Amino acid sequence: MAEGVFKHLAAQAGRGAEFHVESAGLGGWHVGEAPDVRAQKTARQHGITLTSTAQKFNAKDFARFDWVLALDTDIEDGLRRLAPTPAEAMKVRLLREFDPQANGDLDVPDPYYSDAHAFEQAYAMIERSCANFLGALRDKT
Repeated sequence: MAEGVFKHLAAQAGRGAEFHVESAGLGGWHVGEAPDVRAQKTARQHGITLTSTAQKFNAKDFARFDWVLALDTDIEDGLRRLAPTPAEAMKVRLLREFDPQANGDLDVPDPYYSDAHAFEQAYAMIERSCANFLGALRDKT
């Protein structure tokens, strides 16, 4: 959802062409698959179509990105361990660092084993975080 939400917000702001955004996991369990149908439904309810397919993030991907955003601390730790250099490890941040309602809880709970309400809660966290991240990028340019 985070990839789709960020792309949607960037496009709405007239900045879609400024960014190359991809999402990926650390494991290869769902490589090549479309997003979870519940994530797709949640996104559609907010006017967003998720078009990506699952892929696995690997060490060489660090060279392609300025930012590598993780949705929870376990993923953040895994990404930092995967980084080939300390400088590339510094690219890793938690998405909810940009959520004004995080209150110190920087994980987006994985809704995979939950219900539709959990997907909506995750969407809300992602949307707030992406909106503020986009604003932070605007302020840096």
